[in-house]
Amino acid sequence: MSNIIFIHGLESSGKGFKGQLFQRIFPGCLTPDLKAFNPQLSYPELLKIRMDELSKILKDIEPWILIGSSFGGLMAALYTLEFPTKVSKLILLAPFLDTPLLKISKFQSIEVPTTIFHGKYDNIVPIEASHSVAKKLFKNLYYNIVEDDHQLLKTVVKLDWQKIIGQK
Repeated sequence: MSNIIFIHGLESSGKGFKGQLFQRIFPGCLTPDLKAFNPQLSYPELLKIRMDELSKILKDIEPWILIGSSFGGLMAALYTLEFPTKVSKLILLAPFLDTPLLKISKFQSIEVPTTIFHGKYDNIVPIEASHSVAKKLFKNLYYNIVEDDHQLLKTVVKLDWQKIIGQK
Protein backbone atom coordinates (compact mmCIF):
# COMPACT_ATOMS: atom_id res chain seq x y z
CA MET A 1 0.00 0.00 0.00
CA SER A 2 1.26 3.42 -0.93
CA ASN A 3 1.46 6.27 1.52
CA ILE A 4 -1.78 8.12 0.84
CA ILE A 5 -3.09 11.21 2.58
CA PHE A 6 -6.29 13.17 2.05
CA ILE A 7 -6.07 16.88 2.86
CA HIS A 8 -9.49 18.36 3.57
CA GLY A 9 -10.85 21.73 2.50
CA LEU A 10 -11.18 25.03 4.32
CA GLU A 11 -14.27 24.40 6.45
CA SER A 12 -14.20 20.60 6.40
CA SER A 13 -12.32 17.95 8.36
CA GLY A 14 -10.65 14.61 7.81
CA LYS A 15 -13.82 12.98 9.15
CA GLY A 16 -16.02 14.45 6.41
CA PHE A 17 -17.57 12.59 3.50
CA LYS A 18 -14.40 12.45 1.38
CA GLY A 19 -12.16 11.55 4.31
CA GLN A 20 -14.42 8.61 5.19
CA LEU A 21 -14.63 7.58 1.53
CA PHE A 22 -10.85 7.45 1.15
CA GLN A 23 -10.44 5.50 4.39
CA ARG A 24 -12.90 2.90 3.08
CA ILE A 25 -11.26 2.67 -0.34
CA PHE A 26 -7.68 2.79 0.96
CA PRO A 27 -7.44 1.34 4.47
CA GLY A 28 -4.57 3.13 6.16
CA CYS A 29 -5.11 6.35 4.21
CA LEU A 30 -4.38 9.28 6.48
CA THR A 31 -7.21 11.79 6.84
CA PRO A 32 -5.98 14.19 9.52
CA ASP A 33 -8.07 16.96 11.03
CA LEU A 34 -6.01 20.05 10.42
CA LYS A 35 -6.48 23.37 12.25
CA ALA A 36 -10.17 24.22 12.12
CA PHE A 37 -11.31 27.21 10.09
CA ASN A 38 -11.76 30.29 12.24
CA PRO A 39 -12.84 33.57 10.65
CA GLN A 40 -10.61 35.36 13.18
CA LEU A 41 -7.56 33.92 11.39
CA SER A 42 -6.51 35.28 8.02
CA TYR A 43 -6.09 32.81 5.17
CA PRO A 44 -2.28 33.28 5.19
CA GLU A 45 -2.17 32.54 8.95
CA LEU A 46 -4.38 29.47 8.60
CA LEU A 47 -2.39 28.23 5.63
CA LYS A 48 0.88 28.55 7.54
CA ILE A 49 -0.51 26.67 10.55
CA ARG A 50 -1.96 23.91 8.38
CA MET A 51 1.19 23.60 6.25
CA ASP A 52 3.27 23.22 9.44
CA GLU A 53 0.88 20.48 10.60
CA LEU A 54 1.05 18.77 7.21
CA SER A 55 4.85 18.94 7.07
CA LYS A 56 5.09 17.22 10.47
CA ILE A 57 2.80 14.42 9.27
CA LEU A 58 4.69 13.87 6.01
CA LYS A 59 8.26 14.39 7.21
CA ASP A 60 9.52 10.85 7.88
CA ILE A 61 7.92 8.86 5.06
CA GLU A 62 8.08 9.14 1.28
CA PRO A 63 6.96 9.04 -1.42
CA TRP A 64 3.39 10.21 -0.84
CA ILE A 65 0.25 10.25 -2.89
CA LEU A 66 -1.46 13.51 -1.96
CA ILE A 67 -5.19 14.01 -2.46
CA GLY A 68 -6.30 17.55 -1.70
CA SER A 69 -9.72 19.12 -1.85
CA SER A 70 -10.22 22.88 -2.43
CA PHE A 71 -8.06 24.63 0.22
CA GLY A 72 -6.51 21.21 0.85
CA GLY A 73 -5.75 21.14 -2.89
CA LEU A 74 -3.81 24.37 -2.47
CA MET A 75 -1.91 22.78 0.41
CA ALA A 76 -1.17 19.58 -1.54
CA ALA A 77 0.01 21.63 -4.52
CA LEU A 78 2.26 23.81 -2.34
CA TYR A 79 3.80 20.78 -0.63
CA THR A 80 4.41 19.08 -3.98
CA LEU A 81 5.95 22.20 -5.50
CA GLU A 82 8.28 22.55 -2.49
CA PHE A 83 9.17 18.85 -2.27
CA PRO A 84 8.51 17.20 -5.66
CA THR A 85 10.75 14.21 -4.92
CA LYS A 86 8.62 13.34 -1.88
CA VAL A 87 5.41 13.04 -3.90
CA SER A 88 4.74 10.26 -6.42
CA LYS A 89 1.28 11.47 -7.43
CA LEU A 90 -0.87 14.54 -6.84
CA ILE A 91 -4.66 14.42 -7.07
CA LEU A 92 -6.57 17.66 -6.66
CA LEU A 93 -10.32 18.07 -6.25
CA ALA A 94 -11.59 21.54 -7.20
CA PRO A 95 -8.28 23.02 -6.03
CA PHE A 96 -8.03 26.62 -4.84
CA LEU A 97 -5.03 27.49 -7.02
CA ASP A 98 -5.81 30.98 -8.30
CA THR A 99 -4.79 32.81 -5.15
CA PRO A 100 -1.98 35.12 -4.00
CA LEU A 101 -1.29 32.44 -1.36
CA LEU A 102 0.30 30.44 -4.20
CA LYS A 103 3.12 32.58 -5.49
CA ILE A 104 3.42 31.06 -8.96
CA SER A 105 6.59 32.95 -9.87
CA LYS A 106 8.39 31.30 -6.96
CA PHE A 107 8.13 27.83 -8.54
CA GLN A 108 9.42 25.97 -11.58
CA SER A 109 6.92 23.68 -13.26
CA ILE A 110 7.32 20.10 -12.08
CA GLU A 111 6.91 16.60 -13.55
CA VAL A 112 4.93 14.97 -10.70
CA PRO A 113 1.90 13.23 -12.25
CA THR A 114 -1.05 15.47 -11.39
CA THR A 115 -4.72 14.70 -11.87
CA ILE A 116 -7.36 17.34 -11.26
CA PHE A 117 -11.14 16.98 -11.11
CA HIS A 118 -13.12 20.19 -11.23
CA GLY A 119 -16.89 20.57 -11.33
CA LYS A 120 -18.40 22.41 -14.28
CA TYR A 121 -20.87 24.01 -11.86
CA ASP A 122 -18.32 25.06 -9.23
CA ASN A 123 -19.37 28.50 -7.99
CA ILE A 124 -16.60 28.74 -5.37
CA VAL A 125 -13.37 28.08 -7.29
CA PRO A 126 -13.45 29.27 -10.92
CA ILE A 127 -12.38 26.51 -13.30
CA GLU A 128 -10.66 28.69 -15.89
CA ALA A 129 -8.38 30.39 -13.37
CA SER A 130 -7.54 27.13 -11.58
CA HIS A 131 -6.84 25.37 -14.88
CA SER A 132 -4.61 28.22 -16.06
CA VAL A 133 -2.48 28.06 -12.90
CA ALA A 134 -2.32 24.25 -13.02
CA LYS A 135 -1.02 24.30 -16.62
CA LYS A 136 1.81 26.61 -15.55
CA LEU A 137 2.85 24.52 -12.54
CA PHE A 138 2.39 20.87 -13.56
CA LYS A 139 3.97 19.47 -16.73
CA ASN A 140 2.35 16.04 -16.36
CA LEU A 141 -1.24 17.26 -15.93
CA TYR A 142 -4.53 15.45 -16.54
CA TYR A 143 -7.34 17.99 -16.03
CA ASN A 144 -10.93 16.72 -15.89
CA ILE A 145 -13.98 18.97 -15.97
CA VAL A 146 -16.91 16.96 -14.65
CA GLU A 147 -20.69 17.40 -14.33
CA ASP A 148 -20.65 18.42 -10.68
CA ASP A 149 -20.33 21.36 -8.31
CA HIS A 150 -17.53 22.42 -5.97
CA GLN A 151 -17.96 19.57 -3.51
CA LEU A 152 -17.69 16.91 -6.24
CA LEU A 153 -19.79 14.50 -4.17
CA LYS A 154 -21.38 12.83 -7.22
CA THR A 155 -17.99 12.51 -8.90
CA VAL A 156 -15.83 11.12 -6.11
CA VAL A 157 -18.14 8.15 -5.51
CA LYS A 158 -18.09 7.16 -9.21
CA LEU A 159 -14.35 7.35 -9.86
CA ASP A 160 -12.14 4.26 -10.11
CA TRP A 161 -9.77 5.34 -7.35
CA GLN A 162 -7.63 2.19 -7.55
CA LYS A 163 -6.87 3.04 -11.18
CA ILE A 164 -6.34 6.77 -10.47
CA ILE A 165 -3.92 5.98 -7.66
CA GLY A 166 -2.17 3.43 -9.86
CA GLN A 167 -2.87 0.29 -7.86
CA LYS A 168 -4.69 -1.42 -10.74
